[in-house]
Amino acid sequence: MSNMKAPLPQCAAMVRVQNILSGKWKITILWYIAEYEVQRFGELRRRLGDITQSTLTKQLRELEQDGFISRYIYQEVPPKV
Repeated sequence: MSNMKAPLPQCAAMVRVQNILSGKWKITILWYIAEYEVQRFGELRRRLGDITQSTLTKQLRELEQDGFISRYIYQEVPPKV
């Protein structure tokens, strides 16, 4: 049996934020985006260093879905995101 209790109502928002930002890279990704503002995918990946392309893609999509970031696709060839 677990001794874990449900979070207090005043903590519910903080628990939600903690769940959203639970990915290993999410806080670091948000910091780099805040620091350098608009970035291309490759620039962000180089700055992060040890992250794989698939992990970065997944973390960015989750942050976008949760409303932390927005993605803009430039209409040019080759595609720029």
